[in-house]
Amino acid sequence: MSSVQVTSLAKLNLFLAITGKREDGYHNLLSLVSQVSIADEISVTLAPKEFSLSCNLEDVPVDQSNLILKGAELFRQLTGYTGGAHFVLKKEIPMGAGLGGGSSNGVAAFRALEALTGKKIDVAQLQQKVATIGSDCPLFLSQKACMMKGRGERIEVLLDSVQSRIKGRRVVIYKPDFGISTAWAYKRMTELKDAYLPADKAEMLVNTWLDKPAAPLEDILYNNMQRPAFLKFPSLAVLADSLYSNYGLRVLMSGSGSACFALLPYKDGPSDTEIIRTIRELLGEGTFVRIATLVG
Repeated sequence: MSSVQVTSLAKLNLFLAITGKREDGYHNLLSLVSQVSIADEISVTLAPKEFSLSCNLEDVPVDQSNLILKGAELFRQLTGYTGGAHFVLKKEIPMGAGLGGGSSNGVAAFRALEALTGKKIDVAQLQQKVATIGSDCPLFLSQKACMMKGRGERIEVLLDSVQSRIKGRRVVIYKPDFGISTAWAYKRMTELKDAYLPADKAEMLVNTWLDKPAAPLEDILYNNMQRPAFLKFPSLAVLADSLYSNYGLRVLMSGSGSACFALLPYKDGPSDTEIIRTIRELLGEGTFVRIATLVG
């Protein structure tokens, strides 16, 4: 086998608490994360020596800053692989959105090279190593909902009983025509008074929800990065208020944004068409909007 095509899923932070800044400059966090059915496609063909990348979108960097090539170089470092590969990225996950598209791409590239070359890396070792190319990378090593801790490198896959409360839930995801810099978002957290959620309180909130099997997914939704983002971009706050007042949908930003999402009701709710129309009326007709499903 000299070529393969792999799917690279997006993610949503259902709960995200930034708990404080670390001595190494990163931030500690606690997050409950599910992958979601919006996905990029990556076609990979082995080549004699070099790694290279092309993409269907012109604004996607195809140099060494792209996590696909970083993932490939990590594969070379960990396995001693001496060949190359060409990656063709078909992009669907928007950039600058907080949906983890770049990190997912990097892990997908690594997995594709494993499949093509037969060279495998121990999952525990890989979990530590992939965090060096992107803080979200470790969560994409499994297609199950998980808890992220530390700066994102510590992953705990949730119990099957919890997976069943998440998997299959429909969501609407939208991203305005602007992104939010992760660096800006974290810097703003340090500037705002009381922006951090203490680690013990974050643990308590998550554990309380986990211990209540009947508690709906809506009860765990939280993101303390949302406040500074909504202060800077009031259109996001206006739309969130509109979706709640018109349809009872509670909006949450994913990661550092700018993508937001809302869980859709199981029944007797507004139509998908109504929701999409409302979002585009407020953010513009070109707004990225997708109805998707939580994968777990």
